[in-house]
Amino acid sequence: MTHAPAPDPAGLERYRHYLELLARLQLQPRFRSKLGASDLVQQTLLKAMQNLNQYRGGTEGELAGWLRRILTNTLVDAVRELEGAKRDVALEQSLEESLAQSSARLEALLQSSVASPSAQAVRHEELLQMSDALAQLPEDQRLAVELHYLQGCTVPAIAERLDRTERSVAGLVRRGLQNLRTVMTDE
Repeated sequence: MTHAPAPDPAGLERYRHYLELLARLQLQPRFRSKLGASDLVQQTLLKAMQNLNQYRGGTEGELAGWLRRILTNTLVDAVRELEGAKRDVALEQSLEESLAQSSARLEALLQSSVASPSAQAVRHEELLQMSDALAQLPEDQRLAVELHYLQGCTVPAIAERLDRTERSVAGLVRRGLQNLRTVMTDE
């Protein structure tokens, strides 16, 4: 069985915003002040580059899955270090499932059924573009859109979490989506 060649180290950089989005979605509030999504992603990409020879996939989707697993391990290690805890298989499985769900919600936002390999490649490219576009939104809009569409939070729950009115949060979500569409059509 032959495998596709390992991805180019510079090509991994394309996944930075995607991985940062997933890391932000997974960081529990109690860890956010101590762990930064960008730091976790930097560690993830470094580990990926150091272990490119172990990559056995051949598609963009398999590469994204491999990077998600590395991110999961990086997150688990960081949380374990903060809590001084031993290995927790349940935590690892929970984080991996949660990352997969967040990724699936992000893909669902693109709203297309994927059939052929070429359609999958296009969808994957759109997923990376959406991650990049989300990173360009103002912080409050990005957070409101992520919480509502990617974590499935209701407007009242987001309002409570952000200490804002429901009307304010609804406006953030609406403007965030408008800006997201604008950024994505400009690219």
